[in-house]
Amino acid sequence: MVEEQIYATGMAYRLRSQWDRDEGLGQNHNAVKFLGQDYESLKAQCLRSGKLFEDSLFPCAASSLGFNELGPRSSKTYGVRWMRPTEFCKRPEFIVDGATRTDICQGALGDCWLLAAIASLTLNDNLLHRVVPHGQSFQQGYAGIFHFQFWQFGEWVEVVIDDRLPVKDGKLLFVHSAEGTEFWSALLEKAYAKLNGCYEALSGGSTSEGFEDFTGGVTEMYELVKAPSDLFSIIRRAIDRGSLLGCSIDITSSRDMEAVTFKKLVKGHAYSVTGVDEVVYRGNMTKLVRIRNPWGEVEWTGAWSRQWDSVDRSVRERLQNRSEDGEFWMSFSDFLREFNRLEICNLTADALQHSQLKKWSSSLYQGEWRRGSTAGGCRNYPATFWLNPQFKIVLQHPDTPGQSECSFLAALMQKDRRKKRREGKDMETIGFAVYEVRGGTFAGRSGVHLKRDFFLTHASSARSELFINLREVSSRLRLPAGEYIIVPSTFEPHKEADFVLRVFSEKPADSEELDDDVVAELPAETQLDESQIDAGFKNLFRQLAGPDMEISVTELQTILNRIISKHKDLKTDGFTKEACRSMINLMDTDGSGKLGLTEFHVLWEKIKRYLTIFRQFDLDKSGTMSSYEMRMALESAGFKLTNQLFQLIILRYTEADMAVDFDNFVTCLVRLETMFKTFKTLDTDGDGQISLTFFQVWPHSMLKYT
Repeated sequence: MVEEQIYATGMAYRLRSQWDRDEGLGQNHNAVKFLGQDYESLKAQCLRSGKLFEDSLFPCAASSLGFNELGPRSSKTYGVRWMRPTEFCKRPEFIVDGATRTDICQGALGDCWLLAAIASLTLNDNLLHRVVPHGQSFQQGYAGIFHFQFWQFGEWVEVVIDDRLPVKDGKLLFVHSAEGTEFWSALLEKAYAKLNGCYEALSGGSTSEGFEDFTGGVTEMYELVKAPSDLFSIIRRAIDRGSLLGCSIDITSSRDMEAVTFKKLVKGHAYSVTGVDEVVYRGNMTKLVRIRNPWGEVEWTGAWSRQWDSVDRSVRERLQNRSEDGEFWMSFSDFLREFNRLEICNLTADALQHSQLKKWSSSLYQGEWRRGSTAGGCRNYPATFWLNPQFKIVLQHPDTPGQSECSFLAALMQKDRRKKRREGKDMETIGFAVYEVRGGTFAGRSGVHLKRDFFLTHASSARSELFINLREVSSRLRLPAGEYIIVPSTFEPHKEADFVLRVFSEKPADSEELDDDVVAELPAETQLDESQIDAGFKNLFRQLAGPDMEISVTELQTILNRIISKHKDLKTDGFTKEACRSMINLMDTDGSGKLGLTEFHVLWEKIKRYLTIFRQFDLDKSGTMSSYEMRMALESAGFKLTNQLFQLIILRYTEADMAVDFDNFVTCLVRLETMFKTFKTLDTDGDGQISLTFFQVWPHSMLKYT
């Protein structure tokens, strides 16, 4: 009997995942198993049973093709059958004579960006076989199962697929090899489609996405109209280092998409840059660039497409490609004139700066923008901008002795947006700003999240070149040595997304996420003796408490709702029994489950203090607090919380419009205080950490906070 696996969820899942990654899970040699599928064990099962693998997690169904243009009612998918290569090809091969650029020809899917990246990948065997593992075949050990590895947001993921491919009219619907007998590229495309939810999710994109998912590298983008003077040498060094390069021509309207110019270049189409060279032509050195169209056809017809007569024969034989395979040479000057954008994915981020190989210092941070708590939008929204996650980098070592400037590269990437296309969502518009922290209160500090006043009084030192709806925005920056804060954000506030921020520095640089330490600085409670309590308050208590002189949960609910209804400036749904039980749990020192006179007096003073804070931070006098007012109010009440804890509070205590009413505010503060007091009681040695047995957890989780 096979024991069923138990999967952790929620916070337990996050902790388990972090422990696994700390132990090396997610590195290329120890990739995360996508959807829990293990290639070796699944293949062994198939070989034992004599049955070919069928992937139930990416079925041969309309849902795997797409949702709109490739949806079930689309003419493009009419008549599509899912077939194994062995069913429509006499002698299918996985790879023949090594993977080459001509193995990749585009089909009926607008993923030229991906195919251009795959074409560049074939130029580097080491990189290729990290993505396309050795030992896969349609002959020896064939079981209808294949596997590929992709870099995804900081970790390598292994994706398992079966080899049933979409076929229409006897031909592969999507990517195919020129010969028609080689299938590694079609299977790679299927694995990438599975990773992103379906084939249609791959339509349209930037070559840099594919570059990075095949290498874990970082991409820089060049607008060729303002190309640096040494761009040709930048390209040469990048190619020599194994970097991946792509280029494209902008479109001005949807009618331009894949329109062919009179010199046979395709607008809005992703090309691979596969080589550069210099040749003597009519007595002058001429710079050339080699480019490939993933269609496998439609080549440049301008200069250097066929005019090689004046070039030395040995050079001509070395460089000239006589077949119509989509690859061509053009002069560097024509390249700058005809193309608009160049993308270079650096495997080592210093590839563009020096000829000698150096390893950059790098850091990676996972983050998230959540509506109401950490999705503050860009600097144009000063009321909420400060809520965004913040990251500190300390630049201490200038690039050159005697100079002050330090180089670093910041790359902000949003996660999993292709998967969300099915839900009607797409890329958010993202970017980042960089601020110097010089002297004053915040320099040299870690456990502090910079607040609104800092950003109102400080200008940014640098920023991403633009906010754009691409998966990644990156900028190479040079700033004087010092301490800086990077603030990544969406352009507008309240846009939700997960992200990865990567920071590469030429010299060693310390970096960390900047967040508040978790602290409760609460005012001392004055515990009065009954004789010290005001006579008027005693009379009120006697009227409210009844003959037993104690206030129960139900009585407390009646009292508070009667009082709060008289404050017309407060919006509230009224205190629930659950909220009142939390208050009694906090104040009940004798364990009776009710409040006596002194206990009720302390609670009463506490609620009066909470009311003062609520009114102070209800800045627009709406009777409620917005989520960003809530964070300032919590700090005023004595609670400093991390972004993650604040997110949980916003999820729990806000209404649908992200507003916090008075009863939820009080309930939140009462529960926070209860948790901090409970922790302090259990932290007997005061080191900020506790270790609990099941029987210690049980009463606190089941009784105290419910």
